[in-house]
Amino acid sequence: MKSAYLFDYVNENEFKKLERSIKKYNMLAYKKLYFSYYPSLKEGNFLGKLISTNKENGTKTYELKLPTDALFSKVHGDIKLYYLVYEKEKIVMLDKFEPQEILSEGHASELVTYKGVMVSKQHAEKDMFKINLLNMIEK
Repeated sequence: MKSAYLFDYVNENEFKKLERSIKKYNMLAYKKLYFSYYPSLKEGNFLGKLISTNKENGTKTYELKLPTDALFSKVHGDIKLYYLVYEKEKIVMLDKFEPQEILSEGHASELVTYKGVMVSKQHAEKDMFKINLLNMIEK
């Protein structure tokens, strides 16, 4: 029997906050993460793009793009999970999510949506301008 990889966190509190924000504002990405990607990582099937390898520590760093609405991606960027793999110790170290700013703001306070996309409270005009611009380009 193949032994499973264990999950650990670089900063568990911050990671869980961002994960809850994804659950609240992007259920598709959350479901894919929990029911497809996490079980695959535990089995040792490392998904995403290999970013770097550290031979001294014996780690590999991966970037995994989560499914995201196209308009959200254009306004805020793709939702990505970064994780490290310690192959000798059989540990997957969950690091962070990107875009960190909008996700952490979404956890701290309730965000409004404009035409189906989350709008940051700090950069509301900028986000709405981007959404309007993208909608005009599509027409």
